[in-house]
Amino acid sequence: MTFEYRQVRRENVPLLIGLAGGTGSGKTMSALRLARGLSNGEPFAIVDTENGKKSKFMSEQTARESVDFMLRESGENRLAHLTFFGGETLMNFPVLKTAMQYARERAAEMGKEVDFSLTTNATLLRPEIIEFLAENRVGVTISIDGPKEMQDEFRVFKNGSGSYDIVAPKIRELLKRHTSRPIGARVTLTSQTLDIRKIYKHLTEEIGFWEVGFAPVTTSPDRKYAIANEGFDSMLGQFQALADDFLQAALENRHHGFSNVKDTIEEIHKGVSKAYPCGAGLGLMGVSTDGDVALCHRFAGSDAHKLGTVRDGIDRLVQIDFLEKHHIADKTDCSKCWARPLCSGGCYHEAYTRYGETARPNLHYCEWIRGWTDTCLKIYAELSVRNPKYLEQFDDKVEYEASSVS
Repeated sequence: MTFEYRQVRRENVPLLIGLAGGTGSGKTMSALRLARGLSNGEPFAIVDTENGKKSKFMSEQTARESVDFMLRESGENRLAHLTFFGGETLMNFPVLKTAMQYARERAAEMGKEVDFSLTTNATLLRPEIIEFLAENRVGVTISIDGPKEMQDEFRVFKNGSGSYDIVAPKIRELLKRHTSRPIGARVTLTSQTLDIRKIYKHLTEEIGFWEVGFAPVTTSPDRKYAIANEGFDSMLGQFQALADDFLQAALENRHHGFSNVKDTIEEIHKGVSKAYPCGAGLGLMGVSTDGDVALCHRFAGSDAHKLGTVRDGIDRLVQIDFLEKHHIADKTDCSKCWARPLCSGGCYHEAYTRYGETARPNLHYCEWIRGWTDTCLKIYAELSVRNPKYLEQFDDKVEYEASSVS
């Protein structure tokens, strides 16, 4: 999911609180994890740090306490962001509605506003839920992996049947009714689903998504669907081909929904230089179903990555210790890499899954990151010379200070 950025000081960070959404974008995000389960029993999910001791669903009381936590931590900022995540968010739809109403009431009392978003696999979308999302202008990202044969490879129900025929008509109805905000698709790439241009064309031209973002699956390298080195090479080549389409559209002032390119050239335009790969532990935090606060939504429910609770607040000593150990200056493997200002070592959760340590840089995809960054730098250069007006859309969004988040 793509968010706007605002320039901030460390003590004045806009807060995102999540009860179901995409990964951190550099903003402060306190993510409430509404539900641990997946409505279709997928073999993998965005959140895969399951903890058997945690409640399956978040209670209304914990949701309200999480909202209070969000508003406390938002400081002087007038706008806070509440993002819902799971598991599958809509399994706990009543609490989602309660949390939204409570957030609006409490924010109004404090002279603030709250923006809402969520991520869902669309299996539980019903007419009344679609109507609610549209009427309340909730930002929606759909987790979907492409056309039928790709979607049904992994996103299956417990009986083994595929989910495409169930979710496709529901998504089309959502896109038809919910037009107040662009709706995007979030694709998880695996070794079996790497036909990126085919996926993109299907989701934009046949389904109707405004934008599509791609991310390789986070998993152990031993899993059959893990992407190996040659897979990253293939992925880079296909990203570059789709990026060429993006460039041609941008030169002609046409919309193109390949969000991976747009997000990167936005960072280049702003001169981003990251001290940390994302806001996890600083601007991004995750709240589990029982109210524990973790580094980010991907670690929600993991006692090993707990920073505090919504009731007692953040343990600042634990937070400071994490930030000191994870600064880019301490990642010696990255010291001579020219791409480190945009990468900063990569995702903590990816590193933890691969190497068992959040502080390790993600060396397994360094060449891919450098290749992709080089591609986006060339696109930015082309646009700077041939259509500089295209880049003006990023001028009113200033990035975070490099020393605090990114």
